[in-house]
Amino acid sequence: MKNRYKRHLYFILAILLSFSVVEPISATTISELQKEVEKNKAQLKDAERQASEAQEAQEGVGEEIEELDAELVSLITDINLIEDAISQKEEDIAATQVDYEAAVAEKDEQYAAMKIRIQFMYEKGDSSYLNMFFGAANMGDMVNKAKYVEDLYNYDRRLLAEYEATVQRVQELWNTLEEDKSELETSRTELKEGQAYMEEMLAKKRTEYENYSVMLSKAKQEAATYTARIKQETAQIRKLEEEERKRREEEERKRKEEEERLRREQEELADGGESSGGAKQEAPKPVSSGGGKGQDIANYACKFIGNPYVAGGTSLTNGADCSGFVMSVYKNFGISLPRSSYAQSSVGKGVSYSEAKPGDVIYYGGHVGIYIGNGQIVHASTQRTGIKITSATYRNIITVRRIV
Repeated sequence: MKNRYKRHLYFILAILLSFSVVEPISATTISELQKEVEKNKAQLKDAERQASEAQEAQEGVGEEIEELDAELVSLITDINLIEDAISQKEEDIAATQVDYEAAVAEKDEQYAAMKIRIQFMYEKGDSSYLNMFFGAANMGDMVNKAKYVEDLYNYDRRLLAEYEATVQRVQELWNTLEEDKSELETSRTELKEGQAYMEEMLAKKRTEYENYSVMLSKAKQEAATYTARIKQETAQIRKLEEEERKRREEEERKRKEEEERLRREQEELADGGESSGGAKQEAPKPVSSGGGKGQDIANYACKFIGNPYVAGGTSLTNGADCSGFVMSVYKNFGISLPRSSYAQSSVGKGVSYSEAKPGDVIYYGGHVGIYIGNGQIVHASTQRTGIKITSATYRNIITVRRIV
């Protein structure tokens, strides 16, 4: 590394300087000789001091550059993850668009069939059913015709139910498309901001590094490794959360089965004239996901769900972006946070996601949210959805910050 080579250079310069500042001895008496020696010692000491100060200054610059390198790696990682999120969202939108178009085609087909059926019913009218009944040869024939009419009625009801379900699915797919497009637009804005910041940083580094291209290449390699690790960790978190979700669902199913069994036993006892007191099974009470100031922060943040997302905004009621929302929530508790999401990614202390508590800030790369427990965050999401609750693993998690 160039800093190490410069350190050696300063040492050599110090030696050369010590020889250059020492004047040749020209004394003729012992007294003059001693004065000359003392003078040269002082000059040598001063040269060593200057060399030492220069080396310390260079080491300070080296440490600063190393810190900037770490910041660059982190920023490149953020950009990598935002680009991955954009790519994944574009794939989701394309797949949802296909499903949406298929659902619309199915809806139109069902609607056409319903129109034909309604037209038939209108042309025939109720009299056709009455004539069919009056024309029955006997009671058995009337029963058969009544069954036929009932089947027609059930058929019409089924057509209508299927059509209503398809309309509902079309609407849900449309909403998903619009939300995904809004999230994609927000991610693209975050990407532009990150790229602009990185360009500023790179412009500064061009003046600090002699081997700038080598440094940038190394930073990109480290960022690629870091990106892959973050994606792997988030994938593992998602897997564990899915397993936990299934476990909770299974427990809930068994609990309901046990409640139903006890209910039947109590009814049987009641029917038999026996008392059913004392054996009542109560549903488990919900367990709080946290406590203390962090929980207070999470609860307070949730009060603003549904309020608008506004780029550059910091108002919890009139609109805020992701970092503005986090900053304003914490400000209510007397805690000052930096304005940008990138700066908020380094506040407090880092904790693992498994240790996350309500009130912690989760950073995703250009985006932040407040953890509220049970695998969820509240955040200013997009202009379409505003402030809302989302799964904490909806994007790759870069860091979890404990502030209180």
